[in-house]
Amino acid sequence: MRIMDSNPLHTTGQGIAAAESAPVADSRHTRNFRNFHGHNAPDHGAHMDAIYRYQRYIYDASRKYYLLGRDRLIRELDATPGKTVLEIGCGTGRNLITAARTWPGARCYGFDISAAMLETADTSVARAHLANRITLARGDATDFSGGRLFGVPRFDRIFLSYTLSMIPGWEMALDEAAGALAPGGSLHIVDFGQQERLPRLFHHLLLAWLARFDVSPRGDLRPVLQELADRHRLRLDFTPLYRGYAWSARLTA
Repeated sequence: MRIMDSNPLHTTGQGIAAAESAPVADSRHTRNFRNFHGHNAPDHGAHMDAIYRYQRYIYDASRKYYLLGRDRLIRELDATPGKTVLEIGCGTGRNLITAARTWPGARCYGFDISAAMLETADTSVARAHLANRITLARGDATDFSGGRLFGVPRFDRIFLSYTLSMIPGWEMALDEAAGALAPGGSLHIVDFGQQERLPRLFHHLLLAWLARFDVSPRGDLRPVLQELADRHRLRLDFTPLYRGYAWSARLTA
């Protein structure tokens, strides 16, 4: 089945927006993914596929123990009926499904650079019977267009959950996200902090373990966000969580 990229349509019974990129086959049917345009996107996408090709099957069951603050972020979205919500780096779709259930009047969108993760997200969204409210696409966080991916140029709520620590050009991803906010919108972030109020041994052990998955907590996140807020005329609220295990931030237009 082939769907042209002039509209953000779904594949039958699934939630991935289709496009003119090469089809990806699976045991159920052939599906297409919307193109992405970052300069190094193909290499990074393939790298993420290699990391998560098998981990994606246990990702949600294992990550709930240490990706802390995700549900807190979702509860604070305040995505009232009619609002549009975008997750950048949607992975398995777990957060989007939670957001759609928490805010039943919102329309949710998500993209990821990993085709493997999107396969899992697609299946999860269909299983949750939310394909009519969640649209997925393949895209690069450092160079994306909501209009190109979904036919939605601006979003009321945008969030990144434990994503910046995996994006090589994470500062560009933040700039892209800020530029995609609708008037009065807000950008929400949760990611690993520097564990500043936890034992240093824990900090070093955590960093060593995360490095195995190419995860690099961004120690300069706060000043980068402040510069972004100043440049885009946004208000920054920054909150360390769990003694600095994680950092939470909100930028409001």
